[in-house]
Amino acid sequence: MARFINRLSKTAGQIPGELIHVGEQKAGKVAISVIDYDEKNFQEKQSSAVEETFCFKETATVTWINVNGLHDLEIIEKIGKNFGMHPLTLEDIVNTGQRPKYEDFQTYIFVVIKMLMFDDLLKEVVSEQVSFILGSNFVISFQEKEGDVFNPVRERIRKAKGRIRELGADYLAYSLLDAVVDNYFFILEKIGDKIEVMEEDLIVNPQPQTLQAIHNLKRDVIFLRKSVWPLREVAASLERGESKLIKKATRIFFRDVYDHTIQVVETIETYRDMVSGMLDIYLSSLSNRMNEIMKVLTIFAAIFIPLTFMAGIYGMNFDFMPELHWKGGYFYLLGLMAVVGFGLFFYFKRKKWI
Repeated sequence: MARFINRLSKTAGQIPGELIHVGEQKAGKVAISVIDYDEKNFQEKQSSAVEETFCFKETATVTWINVNGLHDLEIIEKIGKNFGMHPLTLEDIVNTGQRPKYEDFQTYIFVVIKMLMFDDLLKEVVSEQVSFILGSNFVISFQEKEGDVFNPVRERIRKAKGRIRELGADYLAYSLLDAVVDNYFFILEKIGDKIEVMEEDLIVNPQPQTLQAIHNLKRDVIFLRKSVWPLREVAASLERGESKLIKKATRIFFRDVYDHTIQVVETIETYRDMVSGMLDIYLSSLSNRMNEIMKVLTIFAAIFIPLTFMAGIYGMNFDFMPELHWKGGYFYLLGLMAVVGFGLFFYFKRKKWI
């Protein structure tokens, strides 16, 4: 339930721009990494002090500063003051219940998205908020914990693959956003495999625990939709916005991110319809099984009703009853009951009721 309900009560009544960390502390200690590069030069280091990043505010190179951990408000505040971030931006960074959004502050662009991972132990989708600050020559990313989907981007920078070392900070921001969106397809594959297995179970042998599995799957799809749906507006704003921080040549790449986002959203909508249909199939299967059981019981009852009637008539033991003193009456009655029972059975068989 924590994935769906954000605990925001402690932010009620606070001063706008006041830093209050909202969410679970997922990192033990804040870790800061810096990657600085241009077409010919490259350096990467781990910063032990936040002040070491201040020198990259205005350089001729492109700098990617990555912050893992949002609970140390002093570090977040120092970064914000040095790089000229609005207090409301800092407030949104440390509030992990934000929906994906885009804000243009002229001197920088602020983007919030949800990075999704599939937990193989819990067998469910988990989310982490990632915030990006795009400046003229730098990108600052804020994550809740270590571990992300950005390693392919790091490798491209280290080995100068593609055009990433030739272009500016806006292309770096595109590459990071694209890595997050591409990972959504991996999540969708996992969900698709679960749906396929569930459908087979529903057709072959639906069990009571199948209902719980369908319910969990439905929650995952709803969680995906909640995390991804607002990203359409973010991608569209990055593509169609008029910020000078995003060059015209880079907008076409953001258009590609927008197309991928639409594809992800449409797939999620398809999965949602499929899961809802699976719930209907499960209920229909239970109803059909109940109908089959009731049909068998009804057939048995229909066969034994006349037999019970005959046994009841000849079990009353009234005086002067006909056939009561027949020497072979017992066996005649058993034979008649057998004929009636088998006659009804073959009649039902002929009607294809059994």
